Amino acid sequence: MWIDTHCHLDFEPLKSNIDSVLTLCLKNKVTSIIVPSVKPNNINKVIELSREHQNCFYALGYHPLHVDDLNDSHLHQLEESIKKSNPIAIGEIGLDLFIQKDNLERQEYFLSKQLLIAKKYDLPVILHVRSAIDLVLKHLRKNKVRGGVAHAFNGSFQQANQFINMGFKLGFGGAMTYPRAKHLQNIARELPLHAIVLETDAPDMPPTWRREKGYNRPSEIKQIGNFFADLRGEDPLVIAENIRVNTHQVFPKLTELCT
Repeated sequence: MWIDTHCHLDFEPLKSNIDSVLTLCLKNKVTSIIVPSVKPNNINKVIELSREHQNCFYALGYHPLHVDDLNDSHLHQLEESIKKSNPIAIGEIGLDLFIQKDNLERQEYFLSKQLLIAKKYDLPVILHVRSAIDLVLKHLRKNKVRGGVAHAFNGSFQQANQFINMGFKLGFGGAMTYPRAKHLQNIARELPLHAIVLETDAPDMPPTWRREKGYNRPSEIKQIGNFFADLRGEDPLVIAENIRVNTHQVFPKLTELCT
C-alpha cells in the first residue's frame, strides 16, 4: 500500500491518459495520490479530478513560479474554494530562488498570505522550497502552521531537523535514485523514518529508470519506495506501512476521507 504525496495528475501527459495511469497505480498498490494545485485556473481541475477518482485527494494553493500572474483577488478566490470544498492541505506554495530571484518580494508576499490562510483553516501546507529553505523556515517561524510536507527536500540535516521540529515531514522522490545523489541518499538513509514521506512530483522529477521516457508517473512510487527501503536496509512492506502512517499523520483529513 503506497501513497504518492505529490503528483500533478492534471498535467500532461498524465491528464490525457488518466485511466491507464490510475490503473497502473492500482497494479502497483498505489492506493492514494495527493494532487496539489499550482495556479488559479487549475484549482477546479484538481477538485474535479479528485472527485472523479476515489483514490485522489487535492490540496489548494499557488506555486511560487506563478506569482507574477497573481493579485489579491486570487487569494480571495483561493479562500472561497477552501470554504466550498474539502482540501487536505494548502499547496503547492513556497519560494523558488533557482528559477527566478528578481521577484522575491512578490514570492514572499504570496507565501505569507497563504500561510495565514492555512493557519486560519488549520490546514497543513505542501511547501516548495527550492534553493530557499532557510528563507521558507524564516516564514514558518513567523507564521506558525500545523505542519505539512517540505516537498523535494534537498537540504542539510540541520534544516531537516528545523522542519521536523515544526511538525513537518520531508518529501523524497525520484531525485534520490540517481547514482550521483549521494548527499540526498545519505539524508534519506539517516533521518528518522517517522519524518519522511514519499512522492513522485509526476510528470516531473522522473527516477533514474524513467529518465529516458521523459516523464514520471505516480505508479513509480512503488519502485521509489523499494529503492528507499533498500537504501535503509528495511523490508519494503515495513517501509510502506510507516510511510502510510506518516502521511495520514501529517494530513489528518486524508484519514477522514479514506474511511
